[in-house]
Amino acid sequence: MAASTHGAGPSAVGYQHQTWWALVELLRAGPERPDAAITLELHDDVAWEENGSPTELLQVKHHQRAQRSLTDSSVDVWRTLRVWMDEANPGDPDGPKLVLVTTQTAGVGSAMEALRPRGRNASAALTALENIASTSRSQETDSSRKQFLALSSSERRTFVSRIVVLDGSPSIDDASESVRIPLHWTLPMGHEDLFLSLVWRWWDQQALAMLQGRLARVDVSAAQQAIAEIRDRFTMDNLPTLVELVGLNVGDIERDHASHAFVHQMRWVDYPPKNLQKAMIDYYRAYTQTARWLDEDLIGVADLTRFELELIDEWERQFEWMLDELDPDADEAAKKKAGKLLLRELLDRTGITIRARYQDPFFARGQRHMLADRGKVGWHPDFQVRLEQLLQVSA
Repeated sequence: MAASTHGAGPSAVGYQHQTWWALVELLRAGPERPDAAITLELHDDVAWEENGSPTELLQVKHHQRAQRSLTDSSVDVWRTLRVWMDEANPGDPDGPKLVLVTTQTAGVGSAMEALRPRGRNASAALTALENIASTSRSQETDSSRKQFLALSSSERRTFVSRIVVLDGSPSIDDASESVRIPLHWTLPMGHEDLFLSLVWRWWDQQALAMLQGRLARVDVSAAQQAIAEIRDRFTMDNLPTLVELVGLNVGDIERDHASHAFVHQMRWVDYPPKNLQKAMIDYYRAYTQTARWLDEDLIGVADLTRFELELIDEWERQFEWMLDELDPDADEAAKKKAGKLLLRELLDRTGITIRARYQDPFFARGQRHMLADRGKVGWHPDFQVRLEQLLQVSA
């Protein structure tokens, strides 16, 4: 069977481009609108608003063959005009600006060319659109053209005066570079791509929340603050979190780590099953993040060694107190209880950090599990003997 010419691929790319363009627009125009906010699929594909009211509506069109000319008879043009005629009160002179953002290039002498910001001629554009609306025989645009002509001459004039065409806009392949440019002076030297990936991760979360209706808008000030906070993670006393909880396959992590020594150590003190699962996740995140930090040259081996030695020193002090307070004739139940208390207390401590301002608690928890996995620390009073037995059995 032949492949359909109406597949979902182009539409999916178009929706993704729309989402990404919103970030480009936010970074490009945001500094000039400190009190504004941007929205997705609320007032239009993308929109600017102030005090809850739209001030600019953007229809965002993406074409893989961006070199094709955008003509006045284009389906994109008339679909866009119809959306605005339906939703934007075309005859209102105080209505929001109407912006068509397209990867195509406006044809020479067309109304679309006349509506570019530079060399703008709204009167010529109106005449050209009225001519196409009257003479075209396209069935695809028929209802839109009739709706346009049904407006009064005054309404059409007002309507067209509010329209701006941003043709030749960057395609989805150029979105990353379009975001990089306005952030040029913010990029941390040597970690530019990683920083941009974190900005994109933040934006994808915001966009998804807006599309799901959990977030109405992203304020310019909030965006600037979020990006500043991401940049702040690349200072000498801080670090970025690179392995988030979202997207982790908990089942795979639990299966892959169930036989690790640190898991046996926690079972020896009857640690609760749910918290044991969370410990495996902390271990995985800390291990993976350590590897990525080293790969990105964000930390050195000396940093990790210092951090581990401090964690071991803390454990030695607390382990010694546990043994001192434990009755010499303590039974297994008492030993498990003491070990569980020690483990819980140390996992709750956040005083020792890899960097002074890096406070994400999973990393210290995960590092303690990594030390337990190597037998450097333990929880059960007899953990060293048990580890030796475990290694003999494994061998």
